[in-house]
Amino acid sequence: MYDRILVPVDGSAPAKRAVGYGALLAEAYGAELELLHVLARGGGEGAGDDGGADSDAERGAAVLGSAREVVGDRVPVETRLLEGVPHRVVSDHVAGSEVDLVVMGRRGRAGLGEGLLGSVTERVLVGTDVPVLVVPEGDPETVPDGLSTVLLPTDGSENAEAATGHAVDLVRRFGAAIHVATVVDAESAGGLFGAEDVTDDLVERLEAGGEEAVARMVEAVRAVDPDLDPATAVVHGTPHEGIRDYVLDHGVDLVAMGSRGRSDIERQLFGSVTKRVLRVVDVPVLVVRDAE
Repeated sequence: MYDRILVPVDGSAPAKRAVGYGALLAEAYGAELELLHVLARGGGEGAGDDGGADSDAERGAAVLGSAREVVGDRVPVETRLLEGVPHRVVSDHVAGSEVDLVVMGRRGRAGLGEGLLGSVTERVLVGTDVPVLVVPEGDPETVPDGLSTVLLPTDGSENAEAATGHAVDLVRRFGAAIHVATVVDAESAGGLFGAEDVTDDLVERLEAGGEEAVARMVEAVRAVDPDLDPATAVVHGTPHEGIRDYVLDHGVDLVAMGSRGRSDIERQLFGSVTKRVLRVVDVPVLVVRDAE
């Protein structure tokens, strides 16, 4: 599924941790790993955190060298130094190459403000059609040796099923367990329907809808691999908080989520459940574009 994996790097801690996950996946898939640093031009974001080089080119080489050290001798690595506005360069490079997975770091919560809006990572999410694995900040040394549990959240839509094939392939590749969960937000639904309080009848109807959503996703999983038996759950809360809590409670290593096609992705990411999940979970989130 993944033959060439691209990891854009800027010298930051999140980017270095993303390199660790890129190496993990490249090793598991026998894929080519490419490290890319963009020398920012034209007011673009993404200047590296490494300093002290006498020139931009030397600084870029130092950033790539530091990232290369994270990989060690696990997999062959190709490095590339380009120039321009970082998110545009990354998106254009992906479009013009055979990259089929991008792995990018995400700043810590304190640096997110209202979310990923304005960051290189989110702009690449908007500007590329290939799956993007968003890796939260952390020590590169904490990257696991494998994956034990993968979560597929669902709201019952076809869009949610976009990540199914990728999640199943990761599960098979790593011998991991797969979980399917949906979040029932009774309080929001109560307000939406003008209810003064959340009635038992409303909760029952929402739970029934949640069970149907989970059953549909399980069917999608088994359509890819009939031998898989996902663990399932309907949990309560706001969607992004419910997913965050499920990740913490069940030792989830990776979340795989669908995202709408290019025409709707800004609406999907900016203020959506996907964006909020990217903000609050402390494990990598694989965002897969719906083929439309």
